[in-house]
Amino acid sequence: MSSLLLRSDVMDYRRRYRGIVFLVVLAFTGLIGRLVQLQIVEGDQHRAQARKNIVRTRTLNTTRGVIRDAHGQVLAGSRPSYNAYVVPEQIDMKETWPRVAQLMGLTDAERVEMEAKILGVQNSRRANQQTLLKVDLRREVVAVLETHEDQLEGVEVSPQAVRYYPYGELGAHIVGYMREVDAESLARLEGRGYRSGDRLGAVGVERRWESYLRGQRGWKKYVRKANKRRDREAIEKRYLEEPRRLEPVPGRDISLTFDIELEQSVERAMRGQLGGAVVVADVRTGRILAALSKPSFNPEVASGSKGKQAVRDAYKRLTNDPLKPRLDKTISAAYPPGSTYKPFSALAALAKRKMRAHDEVDCRGGYEFGKRYFRCTGVHRGVNLHEAIVQSCNTYFYQLGEAMRIDDLAEVGMDFGFGTKTGIGINPEARGRMPTRSWYTRRYKGQYRGGFKLLAAIGQGATTVTVLQLALAYAAIANGGTLYQPQVVRSIETSNGTVVQDFPPRVRRIVNVDPDRLSAIRSALTEVVTTRKGTAYKEHIDGVDMAGKTGTAEVSRVSAKTVDPGRVWYFNRDHAWFSGYAPAVSPEIAIVVLIEHGGAGGKNAVPVAMRVVRDWQQLRARRRAERADKKKSDSL
Repeated sequence: MSSLLLRSDVMDYRRRYRGIVFLVVLAFTGLIGRLVQLQIVEGDQHRAQARKNIVRTRTLNTTRGVIRDAHGQVLAGSRPSYNAYVVPEQIDMKETWPRVAQLMGLTDAERVEMEAKILGVQNSRRANQQTLLKVDLRREVVAVLETHEDQLEGVEVSPQAVRYYPYGELGAHIVGYMREVDAESLARLEGRGYRSGDRLGAVGVERRWESYLRGQRGWKKYVRKANKRRDREAIEKRYLEEPRRLEPVPGRDISLTFDIELEQSVERAMRGQLGGAVVVADVRTGRILAALSKPSFNPEVASGSKGKQAVRDAYKRLTNDPLKPRLDKTISAAYPPGSTYKPFSALAALAKRKMRAHDEVDCRGGYEFGKRYFRCTGVHRGVNLHEAIVQSCNTYFYQLGEAMRIDDLAEVGMDFGFGTKTGIGINPEARGRMPTRSWYTRRYKGQYRGGFKLLAAIGQGATTVTVLQLALAYAAIANGGTLYQPQVVRSIETSNGTVVQDFPPRVRRIVNVDPDRLSAIRSALTEVVTTRKGTAYKEHIDGVDMAGKTGTAEVSRVSAKTVDPGRVWYFNRDHAWFSGYAPAVSPEIAIVVLIEHGGAGGKNAVPVAMRVVRDWQQLRARRRAERADKKKSDSL
């Protein structure tokens, strides 16, 4: 009996023992499985997480490319400055943040604003990205922050270049300015390397060539709190994977076709004028040598170098200014060309054989058409085509317009580039308008009137052009009929001066015009300046060799309800024009001057053009002498 009980106890013990062994084996199996999962299956993930706790990546800022004129003068460059950034998920708002605010010397208002900014980002997907705290720190603040770097977890001081513009407002519409990336732009540009606080080109070359100018940031990895050099080297060797550093790529430099010395001459010639525009283009290439839109703005203030409040104040002031300083009047605005359009009307009449060059018209001070009397600029009596251009006789061109179809006038205008965008691609571009019969029919609901084509023949009515279009069209007259693509950028270069891409001149079209007829037009344009009957003769400067056409364009009348009553007189004045080229024989440049509400073109626009061409002649002579001297010295 006892043996049976003993056997029963042993069996029970053995069962319990096997159960305990099974549980132990199961537990160890689970533990080993978990270890396999953590160290083998998920090992890389956990090692990466461990490294992430001590390894940080610091951004290495790049340098924005420099914009230079055709002779190497810096128009837009960058100067060194330091910005403070914070990584919201890393900073301790209770202990670290008050210390940071104290070291940076923030005012109470600044501290509250920045604290709200950090807290607003902490719960977003950008919590692990650098958020800008303050730009252009004082040197002493930079020194203090770098001294206490180890105690300021999540705060970094990063060198950052600040854009500057040595020539201020000169050429600001073409060169452009920078603006801070806002939340909307940041979302749109996601994945392109932009972050909060960055700046990008807003207008002009800065905007159009942003992808070339901005460069590419680099980065480097480092281990947190590895302070001693010996420890740091050992720890970095253990924890940092390759690659440890990616060097930043500096932005490309941009060389323009601009001549800043000629631009300065244009600015001097336009002093005393409230508003207007001037374009100087190379007749042989279509390259833009100078382009002035007045009034202008300070690109450094607009770029934020004086602070956000200064940007807001400047934007408000510029937006409310009735002279529209933000508008690029060389490209983005279209105006009635007035008599500067007459050479193209003459070419249309000759091409369609509606009038011959020697046909005379008796000008008695105007022309009666239907129930309306169209006035002329004077009583010219018998004038042919040549004399009508020289004396700017409207009566001749009224009769020319009556003999033409308005579509024929528009066709020649469009051949010379009017009514379509030039494709310069710098700022938003106005098309201008070459009205046709169908356009007038749509506009006036089928009520087309014959007087429309009379106005079109003298560059009035619905006809509008941009200053740039007119400059390129006169360049085509000067060079024999080649209409060029306007060019502002000459080449793209690396920071060490190596040319990456060069942009040769591009021809838009060869205008189908008879050389003899074009020669007749050029002869008349020369006498506009050189003969006593010419409308530009009184303001001619001795020694200035040029040809061209004056223009006085009527404007739509405004009332005291729409503008400041004290300025009604100004906005109701005609626009003053001069379009021409120099020299008169073998032309090299074309120039167009528009004085907004300047009155008579012969009195107000011609002097500006004369001074610019005079300075251009002197500049050209000086540079030729300098090249000759250099060539002579090199040969010795």
